[in-house]
Parts: sequence; C-alpha cells; structure tokens
Amino acid sequence: MKVVVIGAGYAGTIAANRLVKKADAEVTVVNPRPGFVERVRLHEHIAGSGTAVTPLTEMLDPRIRLVVGSVDKIGDGTLLLADGTSLPFDRAIYAAGGAPTAPSGAFAVGALETAEEAHRALSALPDGAGVTVVGGGLTGIETAAEVAESRPGLRVRLLSEGEVGASLGPGARARVRRELDRLGVVVERGRFDGTDGADLVLWAIATKVSDLAARSGLAVDDAGRVIVDEFLRSVSDPRIVAVGDGAAVPGARLSCQTALPQGAHGADNLARELAGKRAKPYSMGYTGQNVSIGRRSAVIQAARRDDTPTRLQFGGRSAALVKEQVCRVAKGAARTARYAWLPAPR
Repeated sequence: MKVVVIGAGYAGTIAANRLVKKADAEVTVVNPRPGFVERVRLHEHIAGSGTAVTPLTEMLDPRIRLVVGSVDKIGDGTLLLADGTSLPFDRAIYAAGGAPTAPSGAFAVGALETAEEAHRALSALPDGAGVTVVGGGLTGIETAAEVAESRPGLRVRLLSEGEVGASLGPGARARVRRELDRLGVVVERGRFDGTDGADLVLWAIATKVSDLAARSGLAVDDAGRVIVDEFLRSVSDPRIVAVGDGAAVPGARLSCQTALPQGAHGADNLARELAGKRAKPYSMGYTGQNVSIGRRSAVIQAARRDDTPTRLQFGGRSAALVKEQVCRVAKGAARTARYAWLPAPR
C-alpha cells in the first residue's frame, strides 16, 4: 500500500511517523523544503533569539521516504509535482497547511522564507528605527515582544483592529498588556493602511491556507480547507485524509495543539482501514493557550475543552518555562508519534 503525506508540519510529520509504526505501508512525505519548521518559534527566528528549523531527516522515521518538492496537483491516485514528476498513491494524507501572505512591503511572520527575510531586514535596522507588528493575536503579541526584547533600541508598535489577545480571558489580557508596556511596546487599535512610516512591517495575521486542494478539485469550504467527514476523510475523495490547518474541522483553531491530534488520528484511521477495521470518529478538546513575552516571561491561559478561557491564568518566569516545555513537547510528539489528547466536550 502506497501512502503519500503532503506536507511535513506538525500534522504531516506526526501522521507519517505514526502510520509507519502502525501499518504495513510504503510511506512517502512530500514537502517543499528539507526542514521541519516549528511555527511556534518563527518569532524567535525573526528576532534572532532562536531557531525554528530542524532537518526532516532528524524528524522522520528512517523507513519514510522524503521527497523535497512542491505538489502542483492531486490527481486520480497520483501526485503531480512542480518539477514534472509524479508519485502514485493508494491513500493520501493532506497536510499542506497554511499559506501565510502579507501586503506589499510587509513580511509574513508565519512562513519560514519570509521570516528569514524579516530577520535580515531587522538585523540591518539602526537603533531608533520603527517596527510595526500587525495583528493582535498570540502570534502578533509574541513577535512584538520578541523584537522589543532583543532590540530595545527600536520603536516597536503592535497594531490591531480588535482587542489584543482577544482569545484570552480578562486577567490574561491585562497581564499581556502589562508585559508589553514593560518592554516598551506601543499598542494601538486600528487598521493598517500601509502609510504608518515604519521602517519594517511584520504581518502576524494568518488566515489563508494552501490552494492545492481547491486547484485539485477537492470539495473545500470558502476558506479553501478540505471538507471532511467525522473520520477526517475528504467528502469528495475518501482515499484522502485531511489534517491540520488545511482541514475544515468544525470548532478547530489553527495551532499545533490542533494539528497534532488531527495528524495522529488521521494516521490511526488509515492504519485501521489497512487492517480491515472500522474507522473511529475524530474528537478533541482543548486545554489552554500559551503566549511568550520574550525569552523570560509568558502568559499561560487555561481553557475548557471547548476552548473558552477559564479564570485560571499565570505569568512570569514560571510561565516562560511552561511555554518552552510545551514547544518542546509538540516537536517531540511530531518526531516520536507519541501523543495523547482530551476528547471533545459532550
């Protein structure tokens, strides 16, 4: 049985590693770059305070074949690659994920290539230059804080249309604002119009996903995510399992906390199918959100399984240690394929 995994982020990597351990299958991973990218560390990559890339040869089980290339189209049992070659498959795991973009003149935080460009641009800025981070979600908070801490001589502004840290509870939001104030980050509400005079603009809004599924004729939602059934199978081609950011799973939030259980469950269901067993419905509950405030502080927000925040939150150095451990566990889970999660609330 030939199985191809499209994409080697958190979802694709854990899926490939889990499947090769559980099923008698020939597994091939197709990824546009030879490295595994920890998206949760891209703000560190930009600021130069950490790295976000690990060779996929260190992340994938040695029994897995890695093809470095871009998929141009998913055909009928065949992947057509951008270089003109093709790969046949009996089953596929679609983990193509997001496709971060930014307006002209800005750098998308969520993509490795633009994060590297942003790092070079940031390194070239003299003290006194202005940096605007657009987006008040967790990625925007982390990016603004990381830049401000690593380059205290810069003027850092965080611009958001909505409330900064809106997904957090009131106490955690207040703590985030205090931490940003401590680092000298100026928080402003408003829409970015491209004329703020910043020397560098970092775009921390990621809503777009790869258009590969739509280009290939799979059933997708308005955002381009693959419409799946309760078993994470494409409703238009049950040979394809969709996981991660590119899967239209009701109630899912774009995060590694979502990608890992989806990738693991998708692989488990494929293994069940190959063994002649019944697939199991996907179910997942959240535990909370974590946001770094530089290298020495963070805010941890506990959540109910439906992802709504509770009153429990804490910050400071202890929170930074927890956040670092969460990042390491996520990467380790993708590599070892060992991961457990809570079911969705009833």
